[in-house]
Amino acid sequence: QVQLIESGGGLVQAGGSLRLSCAASGRTFSSYAMGWFRQAPGKEREFVAAISSGGGTTNYADSVKGRYTISRDDAKSTVYLQMNSLKPEDTAVYYCAADRWRLRVVSGKNDYWGQGTQVTVSS
Repeated sequence: QVQLIESGGGLVQAGGSLRLSCAASGRTFSSYAMGWFRQAPGKEREFVAAISSGGGTTNYADSVKGRYTISRDDAKSTVYLQMNSLKPEDTAVYYCAADRWRLRVVSGKNDYWGQGTQVTVSS
C-alpha cells in the first residue's frame, strides 16, 4: 500500500511559479512510477506529467511542456512538480499518482492517488 500526500499548492499570479511536492509512504518508493494529474472545476481529471522509476523517462501533457518539470528524490520518497510561467488555465486541483508501471500512470489507470492540492493562478 502506498499513501501519497501532496503539498505546495496555493495562489500565484500569472507568470509566477510554484513547486508541488508529493511525499509517499512505504519503503519501495523507488520502484514506483509517479505522476501528476489535475482537475479544473467542471472538467475531467487530466494527465499532466509522469516519471519512471529511476527517473530516466518523463512524459508531459502538451499543455505544460516547456513550463513544468517533474522530478523525484528517492532518498526522500518524494516527487516534485516545478511549475513555471503559470497561466490562469492552470488553475486546478493537482493530484499525485503512483503505480508500478509508468504507462498506467500516463493513462490514469494507476493504483494510488493523493488527496489533491489546490493551485489557483490569478490573471
